[in-house]
Amino acid sequence: MSLRLEHLNPEQLAAVTLPDEHALVLAGAGSGKTRVLTTRIAWLIKSGHVAPGGVLAVTFTNKAAREMFVRLSAMLPVNPRGLWIGTFHGLANRLLRSHHQEAGLPREFQILDTQDQLSAVKRLARSLNIDEDRFPPRELQRFVNANKEEGLRARDVPAGDEPTRRQVEFFASYDEQCQREGVADFAELLLRSFELLNRHEILRRHYQARFRYILVDEFQDTNRLQYRWLKLFAGPESRLFAVGDDDQSIYGFRGANVGNLAEFEKEYAKGKVIRLEQNYRSQGNILDAANALIANNRNRLGKNLWTSAGRGDPLRVFEGESDADEARFIAEEVGALKREGTRLVDVAVLYRSNAQSRVLEHALFGAAIPYRVYGGLRFFERAEVKHALAYLRLVATPSDDNSFLRVANFPPRGIGARSMELLQDAAKQKGISLFEAVDPKGKAGNFKKLIEELKSETENLPLPEMVEHVIHRSGLIEHYKKEREGADRVENLEELVNAAAAFTQEEHNLDSEEETSPLVAFLTHAALEAGEHQAGEGQDALQLMTVHSAKGLEFGAVFMSGLEEGLFPHDQSLVEKDGLEEERRLAYVAITRARQRLYLSFAQTRMLHGQTRYSLASRFLEEIPEGLKKWLTPRFARQQRAMSFDAPAGKRAYADNKDTYFPKKEPFFASSRESSGFRIGQNVTHPKFGAGVIVDAEGDGGDARVQVNFGRQGVKWLAVAVAKLQAA
Repeated sequence: MSLRLEHLNPEQLAAVTLPDEHALVLAGAGSGKTRVLTTRIAWLIKSGHVAPGGVLAVTFTNKAAREMFVRLSAMLPVNPRGLWIGTFHGLANRLLRSHHQEAGLPREFQILDTQDQLSAVKRLARSLNIDEDRFPPRELQRFVNANKEEGLRARDVPAGDEPTRRQVEFFASYDEQCQREGVADFAELLLRSFELLNRHEILRRHYQARFRYILVDEFQDTNRLQYRWLKLFAGPESRLFAVGDDDQSIYGFRGANVGNLAEFEKEYAKGKVIRLEQNYRSQGNILDAANALIANNRNRLGKNLWTSAGRGDPLRVFEGESDADEARFIAEEVGALKREGTRLVDVAVLYRSNAQSRVLEHALFGAAIPYRVYGGLRFFERAEVKHALAYLRLVATPSDDNSFLRVANFPPRGIGARSMELLQDAAKQKGISLFEAVDPKGKAGNFKKLIEELKSETENLPLPEMVEHVIHRSGLIEHYKKEREGADRVENLEELVNAAAAFTQEEHNLDSEEETSPLVAFLTHAALEAGEHQAGEGQDALQLMTVHSAKGLEFGAVFMSGLEEGLFPHDQSLVEKDGLEEERRLAYVAITRARQRLYLSFAQTRMLHGQTRYSLASRFLEEIPEGLKKWLTPRFARQQRAMSFDAPAGKRAYADNKDTYFPKKEPFFASSRESSGFRIGQNVTHPKFGAGVIVDAEGDGGDARVQVNFGRQGVKWLAVAVAKLQAA
């Protein structure tokens, strides 16, 4: 591959051959930004603007860095190894290796990966006699890393309360331990190199003079410290070239600051913004949908994707009666695509939350469609699910030694490795199970008592309630709630309750004659689904993944599932600053993964905590113009929902976007139910509040009132006699 500029479009060419100035390149999805970035580096070197050693190029992944090396090797007659190209952490490491003495590190300092760091945190916490229940090791690890990523040392962190003071003290002790042992974690690499350049003026001037051109990829994903780190390299003669897309900034939860793009424009680019808007991936209808959606975000730098590839198919929209119905549709449609000749590897099913994969996996399993969970594990293979299943297996069969070993000390309850070794030796000598070998007065005695209590407490409970009781009483829910990024794990545990409810219904429909208990039958089902059907290496397989995992990928056909208020956009986004806008950017990323065909689907009802949740279509679906969509089901289908007003007592209905539940009250409209025409789950319209769904009701006759979820307008209690409600 030689340096060929004739294949660039006018905007790409302008970016590649930019004069000697700072610039911001707004590169839309599928607009060829990697080609622009690498071609610019090659052009700068071949045209004599800079020697290879005068280029600093920063990417976010090792994969992107390797791709740049490969492309540049084909373009340049010189070895591109002379360039500084790599990730923030990789380049920081390179700097610290070269100046380890000035940085206060030994020559052969070791790097702690995430697991090594957690082990170091646990070891230090034990030596300081820190209560793991109050200060879980993962939370201490998060506290250390979060502050380092903000450029703070322990001395800089304000401690306004006693728990924060304890964490700050731990932070200081942790830094001392790392310094003593000659190790550095990932966050330390960037912070230590920043501190080195910040305080060492001679060294800073050396690198500012060396790096004439500084190029940064995925600038929208930079955090505050990374931006400050970059600015230390930029001297009076340096030129910064930032490539990014504010519409694809989706990592706020990791500390990414989308505002860095706007700040860079004001501080460096000063209005010199090149927009790459021609898309080489998706067809016109898909791009128009993405443009219309993202236009609802405020404070964008602004661009409009377009293509010369034609309009293409409309977006196909499916409304399922339930999440299982939605999953069946996806499985059937994937099967049809395969029969048409589409390779499964070129088809992706995207979801907002990992927990959504369970019902999809079940449908794919039933349809014999091979699949692969990209960047993650299948539902029944996830650690938190396996922990819960281990507790359930012990309830069913206390002699299950594998399950005992898995959870006897999880969540942590003070049973150390030595205690477990002694217990295993005792069990082996006596020829009995670990459970039987437990000394009631020993450290494992409380665990044995817990299992016995769980067995007694769940003996007469229906299977879903049994599962829910066990995951709460075991301490798993509370344990994961304490983790900063434990929300996904909690959702997966809650989805296990849904799996039990769905299994119970399926077994009822099959009228199974097996004599095993519901719990044993469910555990067998879980083992079978965990052990089969994930595609093997090299096998053509459907791709399942979260939208976050899909960033940077593309597929011929994409299914966006679960487009419901409270799910996508997620509940939490509605209470966080910029949360809704980041969710919209996430939807924008999902849409722009598709080349030819895009499916949008949602369900009228979805299982949550083993109960039925009534849903409204996502606002994102409404923000896409109707002219771009083809409804595969009647819009706002007038079918009756699963639950009527006289449903059995104890049923609960989803009431708002914050996971608030209201117990089902006494039946109402008992005498005039048919004449009223209203039922829980029914779509209705109101002259003031618009479209909604009935989620609860109380009273009778003229005193009857209904609770309606009007989406953005909120949840309202309305008196039926005067509400002017109409069936949708």
